[in-house]
Parts: sequence; structure tokens; C-alpha cells
Amino acid sequence: MTTKTGLRVNGRPASPGDPGKRLLDFLREDLDLTGAKEGCGMGECGACTVLVDGEPVCSCLVLVGQIAGADVVTAEGLAERGLHPVQEAFVEAHASQCGFCTPGMIVSAAALLSRDQRPDEDAVRLALAGNLCRCTGYASIFTALRKAQGR
Repeated sequence: MTTKTGLRVNGRPASPGDPGKRLLDFLREDLDLTGAKEGCGMGECGACTVLVDGEPVCSCLVLVGQIAGADVVTAEGLAERGLHPVQEAFVEAHASQCGFCTPGMIVSAAALLSRDQRPDEDAVRLALAGNLCRCTGYASIFTALRKAQGR
């Protein structure tokens, strides 16, 4: 159970000391969860995407005090019992190059597939619209999502 100021991160209670700290900084600095990356710092690139109560959120835009009692899942949390099907599919499809955007892409894709096991291409594009990748050209990422469907 969480306290008024606490939250759960990857299934474990976590108590941020400063409610004014960005979620991204709390995850990276206090919890050593470095999957979410600081990209633009303005919620435009998606590199810092995590799930808050099951919804993709840019962690650079959220203060931990705003999500007291919430359940946060990071890319690391998706893999706590072995690779998540989306992570497996990214490996199989060679869907990352530099890897900077990969955790955010995976978290966004996992959220989509939790709502819709067989999304069409428009739904995939919409779900990933907030995640920018400068290396892959997106084709391998879309291939990975097709591979992950129904797993």
C-alpha cells in the first residue's frame, strides 16, 4: 500500500523526498532506473516515456507530487519476469540502433498492445506519434509491433 506522498514503481513502494522533483529525475537519480532518457525536456520526443496507471506519460513533464499513489512502470519494469513480448519483438526485428528512443518506444507500444492486441497501422502510428527516432526510419519498429501482436 502506498502513502499519500508515495507511489509504486515497477510494483515496489517508492517514496520521493521532494514532491516537486520531476518523475524522470526521481527514476534516474533516486531509483537508478535509467531506461527513461532525457531527450528534449519538453515532452516532444518521447524518450522519457513511462506508464503511469497504465497510460504512457512523458516523465519529464510530471512532478512526483502530481502522481502520489500512482503505479509507475518503466521499461525495466516491463522486463521484470523476462523480456516483455514487445522487447522480444524489438530484438527480433532489429528495431533499435542507437537505443536512445527504444525504452520510450517499447513502453508506448506495450501500452497500445495492452489495450488492443491487434491494432491496425493507423493505431500503431498514433500510439507512437509522440516518440521520435532519428536512426531507424521506423520501418523496423513497425515490424516489431506486428511481431509482438497476439503474443
